[in-house]
Amino acid sequence: MPNIADNLSVIRSRIINAAKKSGRDPNSIKLVAATKGVPVALIEEAIAAGLTDIGENRVQEAASKFDQLKRYPVTWHMIGHLQTNKVKPALKMFSVIQSVDSERLAKEISAKSERTIDVFMEVNASGEASKFGIAPESSVELATGISRLPNIRLKGLMTLGPDTDDKEKRRKSFRLLHGLFEGIKRLNLPSLELEYLSMGMSDDFEVAIEEGSNMVRIGSAIFGIEHGTVQR
Repeated sequence: MPNIADNLSVIRSRIINAAKKSGRDPNSIKLVAATKGVPVALIEEAIAAGLTDIGENRVQEAASKFDQLKRYPVTWHMIGHLQTNKVKPALKMFSVIQSVDSERLAKEISAKSERTIDVFMEVNASGEASKFGIAPESSVELATGISRLPNIRLKGLMTLGPDTDDKEKRRKSFRLLHGLFEGIKRLNLPSLELEYLSMGMSDDFEVAIEEGSNMVRIGSAIFGIEHGTVQR
């Protein structure tokens, strides 16, 4: 079985090194553990080792874990694609929804939420048809639409790196999102509090940090799990 505390220690060291390499404060970078397919017992180990943020991809899977973990003071992030018909149950669990990729979804969140909910706009920075996310050229329009809605606050941008082992292609994608992030911040839209640039996963988070990421979503490097199977 994976040693969660040791894995987290290694990840934190790598985050520190990547931040220092790019002249940034390591404390400014938030680690979200991607827990899709991860048993509750392993998540509890991670929390005991200092984990403060959990990212889930599916509302139904998250619901089964939430009841068992709600006694812990952790922040829950929705990091997978969210269908409009799952918004209401999602709002009962998640403090942050990182996958808003349409004004229709943003309006549904706004209408169903009884509190101000933090959201990230998901951008398809790689341009791959297999990925969700708003096209980069439509990101300003969506950010403007979100800024006009009640009960919803745009706090960040999120993307997935391209499906390639070419680090430079991933770097290009992350650099594009960073540029959008800075450009949207300069618009000074109402109800916009852009703070987080969520990009980088187990196999590319160091490149993402070098390109401006201050939130990384890491699963397999912590839990040794891919597609629900513990890697021994």
